[in-house]
Amino acid sequence: MDINQNETPREGTPETTGNRKPQPAFYTVKEAAELLRVGASTLYRIIREGDFPAIRLRSRYVVPAEALDQLLEEARATGSVVDPCRLAEQRRTAREVARFGGAR
Repeated sequence: MDINQNETPREGTPETTGNRKPQPAFYTVKEAAELLRVGASTLYRIIREGDFPAIRLRSRYVVPAEALDQLLEEARATGSVVDPCRLAEQRRTAREVARFGGAR
């Protein structure tokens, strides 16, 4: 049986059997960009514009593996294009509604 070492588990707890490495909790921007098949500079720009989920640690960004998994799952579930910018727009709108709704 041939095991692809690039595969990572996508659900539940990280798998550690066989030759597979456990899935990291976070990816560097470069790693996430490679997984998404885009340039790192493109992903940095999208993150800085607030259109892609990331965590800023001082001057460094990391991308939660869960965010990539959620994008993949939505694409599978809907069978259509998933736009992280649209998801970011929905999050911003929800924050604004909560902010203005709580001010009354």
